[in-house]
Amino acid sequence: MANIKPRERDAIVQALRAGVVPKQGLRHIQVGRAKEIEQLVKDIGHIADGGATIRFIIGEYGSGKTFFMNLIRLIALEKGLVAMFADLAPDRRIHATGGQARSLYAEMARNMATRTKADGGALASVVERFVTQAHHDAEKSGVATGAVIGERLSHIQELTGGFDFATVVKRYWDGHEAGDEELQTSALRWMRGEYSTRTDARKALGVRTIVDDANVYDHLKLMSSFVKAAGYKGLLIGLDEMVNLYKLSSAQARNANYEQILRILNDVLQGSAGHLGFLMGGTPEFLMNTRRGLYSYEALQTRLAGNSFVREGLVDLSGPVIRLASLTPEDLFILLSNIRAIMQDGDTALPDEALEAFMSHCAERIGEAYFRTPRNTITAFVNLLAVLEQNPDVKWTELISGVDVAGDGGEDLSDVDENIGATRPENDEMASFRL
Repeated sequence: MANIKPRERDAIVQALRAGVVPKQGLRHIQVGRAKEIEQLVKDIGHIADGGATIRFIIGEYGSGKTFFMNLIRLIALEKGLVAMFADLAPDRRIHATGGQARSLYAEMARNMATRTKADGGALASVVERFVTQAHHDAEKSGVATGAVIGERLSHIQELTGGFDFATVVKRYWDGHEAGDEELQTSALRWMRGEYSTRTDARKALGVRTIVDDANVYDHLKLMSSFVKAAGYKGLLIGLDEMVNLYKLSSAQARNANYEQILRILNDVLQGSAGHLGFLMGGTPEFLMNTRRGLYSYEALQTRLAGNSFVREGLVDLSGPVIRLASLTPEDLFILLSNIRAIMQDGDTALPDEALEAFMSHCAERIGEAYFRTPRNTITAFVNLLAVLEQNPDVKWTELISGVDVAGDGGEDLSDVDENIGATRPENDEMASFRL
């Protein structure tokens, strides 16, 4: 593959061998799911036009949810949006009372990305871009920069928490103008949600509020307005590993998180948010389980239920839920071909016959799972190519039959007792649904 940089090639290969999604070069290995991508690109356009969107990306472990979400993230950055992505974890969730929601916000803020800072850490450059533009316009019009900043953030001050948000941005400019790096750092720390007490924030910045568990979503809406004021098209929020909410043992804690998701969903559907989009990645269990999943919360089940007219061979991508379809054999062949092109030179590359033999071997070992959850299959193929690269005397025909590939069982949920904290009984259809 002539147009790939060595650094990009190494990053892709290392990530695929580890079974994780590369942070760069996704365009070199993306295959299939053209309709889903097309629909999400339309969502990005809707966000840029001032609208709001929410999508639940649902797929089995290893089916490509994270890859798909990262691909949409890169497209959004290219289209001029800002992205804030993070994985949920036991210490990071959407709603909490012990700091876990603030921890999730802080992780998203640290991962903030723009087109020129796609790997994260872009908050400082976004704020700098805003104040620099304000200063430039202030000089042209002969007024104080602080006045221009206040005027451009006047709409933000009308939102919940907006007055202190605007004050912190002004304090950043004060630090910029006075050469006070400590003040600038304090402002960025506040915007990243790193202050744990109001006392510290008041002492450093003169504001009485901080990002806390109760106002995380409000701050995301503030941030979407701010990045728009800084010249970007909007804000895309990505939350992966949503199954961590399903795993919460407390029904009260789960329902509090699901209620927050419902609030976001209602805002999007009713047009109460602008220049803001959400991607939430989870397994079918997280969505459909009627004891612990989103379907256990009746208001969410009603809003997220599938189109009853969709049957085999038909799709409807207009609703909030996008179920990632399995790759076709043709898709997987193209994917393996792309990986081959990244890792091997044309003269010494494996023939198509070897790719077909490898796919047949995988089909014999794990059946159709290698289409539904291709992660382990890809890892095995990368390992095969690595051995051939380092042992040029070995023939591929000698290795393929010995390739060890197993189905991707995903994270072990056997310790999750569905009877603990259940909100209502499962119906007959779901009683046998398990990962």
